[in-house]
Formats: sequence, structure tokens, C-alpha cells
Amino acid sequence: MRKILTGAGILAALIAMPAVAQDVATASGPLPAPEQVDAGVLDGDFFIIGAGVGLVPTYEGSDDYVVTPVPAIAGRLGGIGIAPRAGGVALDLISDYDTAGNVQFQLGPVARLRFGRDGDVKDDIVERLADQDLAVEVGANAGITFSQVLHPYDRLTVSSDVVWDVAGAHDGMVITPGVSYLTPLSRGIFAALNVSTEWVDDSYADYYYGVTPGDAAITGLPVYDADGGFKSAGVNLVAGFDLNGDITDGGLAIVGLASYNRLFGSAEDTPFTSIRGSADQWVGGIGLAYTF
Repeated sequence: MRKILTGAGILAALIAMPAVAQDVATASGPLPAPEQVDAGVLDGDFFIIGAGVGLVPTYEGSDDYVVTPVPAIAGRLGGIGIAPRAGGVALDLISDYDTAGNVQFQLGPVARLRFGRDGDVKDDIVERLADQDLAVEVGANAGITFSQVLHPYDRLTVSSDVVWDVAGAHDGMVITPGVSYLTPLSRGIFAALNVSTEWVDDSYADYYYGVTPGDAAITGLPVYDADGGFKSAGVNLVAGFDLNGDITDGGLAIVGLASYNRLFGSAEDTPFTSIRGSADQWVGGIGLAYTF
């Protein structure tokens, strides 16, 4: 079940689609002037429903992989933006998507689920441990988007999520700052590049990376006392292709993802990674998104 929620990079493609489409409704030839652009079905309220499959690690730090389904929603309703998160959703309460100028702001709540090591674990040592509890993380997202950075149709966004577990699993805090760049390549094709990092507190690190004396007795792994701090940095490259050649008029689109994430700190040093797994984490995926 946890694997359904790990394909965050695939979900990022659904965020890219409306942002790019609001800026371009071009033909296969040269891009028109910005004032000639019509956002089509994405002008106002809209929804994007996505589903795909991803190849992801069986747990953070694992070197075993599993194919998993990845569902998602995105859109805008009554001026409130809806953006997918891995296992959850973020809302943008600032209704400035149609205002003049090249700067827009995002601010709103975030809620997501986080599953730890569970029945999908393939490692014959790590799987001896009991499944970890479900974390329910809630918090806020804030960001700023700059349009027309390198040409009239691209966007650069700097943002961060800050969430806390309220379900009594890891009882910690997670901060995820990132930078994303979105650009259309033609009327029906877009690309998005995202670079992000993740910081966690001691409580989070201890829950997911620590090895207690009891764990050591069960697995034979050494006892490990984990510390919080920056635990990972990664890059996602996403591309999308509208099946009728126009990302602004709704319908089906294909999205694909290639992602690399490098663990460090306690996430790298824990025996779950350093002995039984790998600090190099890869994700690949493909999916369909329907816009209406």
C-alpha cells in the first residue's frame, strides 16, 4: 500500500500541465505573442485526474524496487488551486492565477500520508521487523512563481512544504524546499525540471532510521542512533504529451518521469541503507492524465 504514495515525481507532472497551458496555446509552429494566447479549458475552474505506474524503492534506502500504481488529482475550483502531493494534496488559497504581472504567490494547507517500511519490503533481513505505523502529516505550503524567465512562456517556482505528523507515527517535522522550471516545447508537449531537498527533525530520523537494541537482536544489524538534518536531495525530469496535440483543450495526455534522489546524513548511514540498501534512489514512471 505504501508504494501507491511514493511516485511524487509523476504527480508533479500534473502540476506542470495547467501552469504551462495557461501561458501557451500555440500551434506546432512558432509560439505566438503572449497576448494572443488562450488558456482554453484551463481558464477558470478545471480538474485533472491522473493515474500511472512507477518503479520505486520498496522503502526509503532500499535497493529493491517494486512497480506501483500512482493516482492523483489537480486543478482549480473557485480560485483555489489544487496540487497533488505524494499521498495527499496541497491547496493554494491565493487567487492570483489570472492577475497581470510576472510574479504569482502560493500559500495554503498541505495534508499527506506517509507509509514506512511495510509488507512490500523484499529484503529478508529488514522484513523481520514489524510494519511501521501510518503517519498523517499536515502543514503549509508557500511559494513564489516567476513567469517569462527565459522566454514568454516558461515559469520558475520556488516553494517549500512544512508538515508535522499528527497521527503519532514519527511525531516529527519535515521541510521540503524545492525549485521547479516549467516550459512548453510545442503546442502539445511540455517539460518540467524540479530540484528539491528534504530536512527532518530528530523524531523523524529516529523512527525511520534508528536501530534499537531490540531491532538489532531480531535482524543482526548494529544498533544505530539517528539524528535529524538534511536527509536527501534529488532531481526530477518530467515530460508530457497531449494526445490530440493541444494541452489547452483538455482530454488525455501522457506523462513520463525520470527521477534520482541521493540520501545523506542518517538516511544514508543507517544500516537499513548502508548495509541492506543503497543511498542512490531511482524512480521511473509513466501515466495518463485527463483534463476537463
